[in-house]
Amino acid sequence: QVQLVESGGGFVQPGGSLRLSCAASGSILGIYTMGWYRQAPGQQRELVATITGGGRANYADFVNGRFTISRDNAKVTVFLQMNSLKFEDTAVYYCNADLRPRSGLRNEYWGQGTQVTVSS
Repeated sequence: QVQLVESGGGFVQPGGSLRLSCAASGSILGIYTMGWYRQAPGQQRELVATITGGGRANYADFVNGRFTISRDNAKVTVFLQMNSLKFEDTAVYYCNADLRPRSGLRNEYWGQGTQVTVSS
């Protein structure tokens, strides 16, 4: 069974940094685009950043150079380095992966989410 497990969330002061990690586990035949989304209370889930298997990154406008997405294909892990965090970055951050399990069809998988709270 394929799982995405996030880590690295927590509390941080405005201007601070956090690094999120998401590792895929299970029997995986292929993994394609991976990404991060977030959902603040009362808001819809929104894209933060994605990265293709070839390393091409795409960011939401609000990132504005503050975040960097990267991946380690050998470890099937995606990272999100977040700098210059703002109050409005407070949300649950979800990992997302387009992948094909060894037994089953290619599909979109989600992690359970990790809370990021920016507070003074």
